Amino acid sequence: MDFGVEQDGPSCGQKRKKRYHRHTPRQIQQLEAMFKECPHPDEKQRLQLSREVGLDPRQIKFWFQNRRTQLKAHHERADNCFLRAENDKIRCENIAMREALKKVLCPNCGASPIPQDSYFDEEKLRMENARLKEELDRASSITSRYLGRPITQLPQVQPLSFSSLDLTVGDLRNLSVSPSLDLDLLTGASSNMAFPFPIAISEMEKPIMAEMAAAAMNELVKLAQSKEPLWVKQEEGREVLSLNAYDNLFLKTGTQFRGPDTRVEASRDSGLVCMDAAALVNMFLDSRKWIEFFPTIVSKARTIDILAHGMSGRSGTLLLMYAELHVLSPLGPTRELNFLRYCQQIEQGLWAIADVSVDLLRENQFATPSNTRRLPSGCIVQEMASGYSKITWVEHMEIEEKALLHLLYHDLVISGVAFGAHRWLVTLQRTCDRFAHFLAVANSPRDIGGASPEGKRSMMKLSQKMVNNFCANLSASQMHRCKALSGVNDDNVQVTVQRISEPGQPSGVVLSAATSIWLPVPCDRVFNFLKDERSQWDVLSSGNPVQEVTSIACGSHPGNCISLLRGMNTTQSSMLILQETCTDTSGSLVVYTPIELSYINIVLSGEDPSSIPIQPSSGFTILPDGRTGKSDGGASTSSNTIGSLYGSLVTVAFQILVSSLPSAKLNVESVSTVNNLISTTVQQIKAALNCPSG
Repeated sequence: MDFGVEQDGPSCGQKRKKRYHRHTPRQIQQLEAMFKECPHPDEKQRLQLSREVGLDPRQIKFWFQNRRTQLKAHHERADNCFLRAENDKIRCENIAMREALKKVLCPNCGASPIPQDSYFDEEKLRMENARLKEELDRASSITSRYLGRPITQLPQVQPLSFSSLDLTVGDLRNLSVSPSLDLDLLTGASSNMAFPFPIAISEMEKPIMAEMAAAAMNELVKLAQSKEPLWVKQEEGREVLSLNAYDNLFLKTGTQFRGPDTRVEASRDSGLVCMDAAALVNMFLDSRKWIEFFPTIVSKARTIDILAHGMSGRSGTLLLMYAELHVLSPLGPTRELNFLRYCQQIEQGLWAIADVSVDLLRENQFATPSNTRRLPSGCIVQEMASGYSKITWVEHMEIEEKALLHLLYHDLVISGVAFGAHRWLVTLQRTCDRFAHFLAVANSPRDIGGASPEGKRSMMKLSQKMVNNFCANLSASQMHRCKALSGVNDDNVQVTVQRISEPGQPSGVVLSAATSIWLPVPCDRVFNFLKDERSQWDVLSSGNPVQEVTSIACGSHPGNCISLLRGMNTTQSSMLILQETCTDTSGSLVVYTPIELSYINIVLSGEDPSSIPIQPSSGFTILPDGRTGKSDGGASTSSNTIGSLYGSLVTVAFQILVSSLPSAKLNVESVSTVNNLISTTVQQIKAALNCPSG
């Protein structure tokens, strides 16, 4: 039977057939990369992309439409799941409240103040639940029509098994009980997370960031669990990542395109810290507390935005953060990072903090170009006995060196020691040890001067503020942001001027000078010399002995202490020197500042030292030179005039308040004085340690 279809033409069935084109993995990869940068490309961008991937512009257009629809559907499903969970949560709360009301007793007569009418209670709850259900349905309907809205649901992290992760270190039976630390005792810290800075994070970006954070969490846990061949132990005992094994395990598309100038730093370390797990988690989620725990590594830290609030304020929390990392030298590199920090409680007493770099839009104030990307990194926090926690730290970065590293810090940075996991871990151990001593009621046998427990704690707070200011001002980026003085700097000395009007610091003009030198002397010997032999290097003491008036232990190591010093035969009897010395295997600090005797009396009486002005501080940083024969990657260190001897990188820094008026101008004498001061100090240190003066 003829239905009017021409026999020599295509049939209706043939017209309805579609030609399906399966994209290659390379095409999908390029399309996904473009989608992350721009989900709505214009015609010009589609034409350019079509030439790159070998597809028709119409195919490009349809692919992006389908991808946006797919992403929208994903978010709608997640939002609906979230709303259903909220409804169940409210119903459970109502039931719990009803049961609690039944048990309420009148304090006067002991009888129930509310009549026990079960039918009335149940009917009231049914009406309330019906009203809540209507609100949830209405909200669900709105989110089904529109993509963006304030609530964001994090992808659920799959249950993780920690059976293969070694969570025991040593014998805890011989460890003293560590009290629970109240982190609000930190100077300037707050129990709340840092107030988020205004930032343009679109509702479309938030789910993508959530997925990135969840993927980073899964990768961090795998990295913490895995052993060889993923992790390789070096001769010095440190664990570094095998890039081949890493690429094979995680099949990352980005690793296939590492540029020739891209360098990878990846290391792992583990150990015990004397702080309970919950307090540590709180510290990581507060940028101000975090920077106070790591002032020698983190020069700046801010919580840009809180993308998700977790349960009980912790588990499930997702933060967008900014940080600047440094090595405490004007010659050392700094690293700026915009990253996501995701906290997840894996099981009872077991937490994970995962960090991963994220790119921000150019119009954002924090979208600074960076040569550093933090691949999934962070730590696993395992609650142990006696108030201790087991930390497994993973640090993984990709760096593109846009400028040549200074020769002094080349080996330290290239070896991965400068920003590696070991440095983070031992710094955390020392800081936790310090605050354990802060809370100790009994004085340490090393304490002298008879300070009361309240006076001891006030002294430690004041000294911590001094050390934090010193570390922040010594950052290379901070030195370069200040006004450099032309005509007075050489290749290694940075001389700058700052005009300060911040609370807690004396206002005026501060002249800063800093330089770094290499000494063929082990770090511990340099530290002990600077700590104990002040008369041999302190130019201002003129060779006179120094009397230790008070000393407070601020750690288990004998070198970790706070001292009040008085110069002998000095005319300034009303001035003392506040000094803190601290050391661990990653480096050491000696920081000091003059302080009036009247302020010291206030501090020793136990009063809050936050209002006491701290004079600009000076001091020294001592770091290992990184020249241990081989770098982390196994390559021999470069030969140079310094050689491969084990030595120290010492930074000498002076900060002097030259005028109490912020508008004052510097004179030539002030600049000449600080230059002579730093030069003479360096020469005296070299002479005392029998080092070449060149």
